[in-house]
Amino acid sequence: MTYKILEVTGLYKYFGGLAAVAGIDFHLEEGEITGLIGPNGSGKTTVFNLIAGDLKPDRGTINLDGQDITRASSATICQMGIGRTFQIPLPFSRLTVLENVRLGRVYGSQPSESIKQAEIEADEILEFIGLKPKRSLVSGRLPLLDRKRLELGKALATRPKVLLLDEILGGLNPAEVDTAMKLIMAIRDSGVTLVVVEHVMKAIMGISDRVIVLNSGIKIAEGPPKKVVLDKNVIEAYLGVDQHAKS
Repeated sequence: MTYKILEVTGLYKYFGGLAAVAGIDFHLEEGEITGLIGPNGSGKTTVFNLIAGDLKPDRGTINLDGQDITRASSATICQMGIGRTFQIPLPFSRLTVLENVRLGRVYGSQPSESIKQAEIEADEILEFIGLKPKRSLVSGRLPLLDRKRLELGKALATRPKVLLLDEILGGLNPAEVDTAMKLIMAIRDSGVTLVVVEHVMKAIMGISDRVIVLNSGIKIAEGPPKKVVLDKNVIEAYLGVDQHAKS
């Protein structure tokens, strides 16, 4: 039996007279990976900002584990179990890799009981994401792949039930994308429900249980990846007829 861990109903967000998000409804089933795709400007990051509390909707509701979080602060939402990454990794550049992740264990959901315990738990996360050998490095000196890993580590340190990944694969080469895909699936296997915004279609098709497609702030398709890529509206709005013909 499936369980809806997150439910979004009738979500609207206007910027001036423009509806960046227009009446979106969807839910997340516990333990799944959901891909959220669409052309640039379709509303994907706005949806993330609304769920994470960085923006407030003009209409609609967001429920996590049956609790209304629509008007909660971003800090409260984080502590209730929603974590997120950002398109451009922004670590605390003067802190070490370990210190960046340790902060999440101090201020996130189920915070550690002491700094020492936070450090132990941060080390466990670094081991999981493959950054433990670099725990003492100043994070501002990390290459892109490691900054992406650290962005994941910071989010995981908040102990999320639901993790929003915003273009975590952008800028990576094919081998790095494969490595990151395996890590994302390992995060799911650890018990975290994920939503992945991504333009790397190989990744979306390879890791998603379900895909939601936005265009101009409206949901135009939803379903299993293999079904969604055959949807006429998706082909016209996002994938392109030429790309579809080659697939």
